[in-house]
Amino acid sequence: MQQSEEFGTLQRLVDMLFEKRELVTRLDVIILSDSLDLIDDLLEIVNLLPPGTYNRQRLCDQMNSAISGHGWGFIYGTVE
Repeated sequence: MQQSEEFGTLQRLVDMLFEKRELVTRLDVIILSDSLDLIDDLLEIVNLLPPGTYNRQRLCDQMNSAISGHGWGFIYGTVE
């Protein structure tokens, strides 16, 4: 198994989301993901987020759970 060219993309997404904010909504994450034209696998991770408001740690925990559940940690990376 090899790392994808998209490795680290979700980390960049998280960094962008929390550049100037302490909290984001699921909708914020989806809108930014769409504007960045993420690949389908990464959009699937984003779309698995439950509705709600997230601080950085909670969002990372949710995303990492989905990434691990798919076995994609090595391919796309986890977030912090």
